[in-house]
Amino acid sequence: MGSSSDAHSRNKCAACYRQFNRMEHLVEHMRASHHSPHEPRCGVCGKHCRSLDALRDHLGFGASLPPKPACATAFAAKGCPLCLAVFSSSGSLRVHSPTCHLSRPPVPSRAMPRVAVGGVVALGCKMVGGGSDGTLDVCGRVCVIDENETIVFENFVRPLLPVTHYRYETTGIRPEYLRDAPTVKTVQRQVEDILLNGEQPWKIRSSRGAARLLVGHGLEHDLNALGMDYPAYLKRDTAEYPPLVKTSARLMSNSLRFLTQSCLGYEIQTGHQHPYEDCVAAMRLYKRMRAMRHGQPKNGGEGDGCAAVAFPARRQRELERMSPEELLSMSKPDYHCWCLDD
Repeated sequence: MGSSSDAHSRNKCAACYRQFNRMEHLVEHMRASHHSPHEPRCGVCGKHCRSLDALRDHLGFGASLPPKPACATAFAAKGCPLCLAVFSSSGSLRVHSPTCHLSRPPVPSRAMPRVAVGGVVALGCKMVGGGSDGTLDVCGRVCVIDENETIVFENFVRPLLPVTHYRYETTGIRPEYLRDAPTVKTVQRQVEDILLNGEQPWKIRSSRGAARLLVGHGLEHDLNALGMDYPAYLKRDTAEYPPLVKTSARLMSNSLRFLTQSCLGYEIQTGHQHPYEDCVAAMRLYKRMRAMRHGQPKNGGEGDGCAAVAFPARRQRELERMSPEELLSMSKPDYHCWCLDD
């Protein structure tokens, strides 16, 4: 009876606690799962979850799966519903809560942009409608901020295509705002200058140098609207970062509005929407994820996503003799964790 129990626990994943009948199945699971110290973890039982949505389900305030009762009870008493940390006492939670629950930033009146501070900027665009039915997104307004939430560039944009729907109810943009605005080509050059920070475009393909990290939500959409490209390794997209996506095997984005409400504690995108608000929300999400301390894993943790390197088939028999904890220590994440940016 005891040996059966030992074998049972030996085939249990040390990260997600999934049980397997055979050790070879556990090894195959570790190849596919990419468990690592960078995954969101339950502050009560230590279980690794693929995303914050999955962790919310585990702790009892998600909508997809039933919670684990013991963890849900402990979290309800001493857990922060925004960062999902569990504290040693309710007093510690009360001290923490004001620092975690942020307020909606006031939209600044138009002023002279300042020089960007630091190596990270956030980009936000508001789209107006083009095409015969007004459903084609064309950029009508752009904002870029630095890490201090200071505007370093903000302007209306005159699209190359005729605007057939200004979407005034959400954008607040009127025809006269775009009439004398700079063209999208002019804005593209100005934004590129901020991002490159003195570096040559060809150089940043392989080496960052002084170029800035670019934060945003749905960056590919915004960059396409500006006719721009930027290296993937320099982009920090809150719509694609695995801990922030939905609880799904497929990569499905949460909206910026949902992420801001669930992780930062306030609402955005009500009434006339200013791209500054989106920039601030994306930057705050990035900084919160970057501030999470997972430690520097011995296996590098750079997100090369190559499970074959961590668990080569030629070592199958050796891997099957390892403990679940040893297998976890070898596992590599399949994405670049933002905590490594510091």
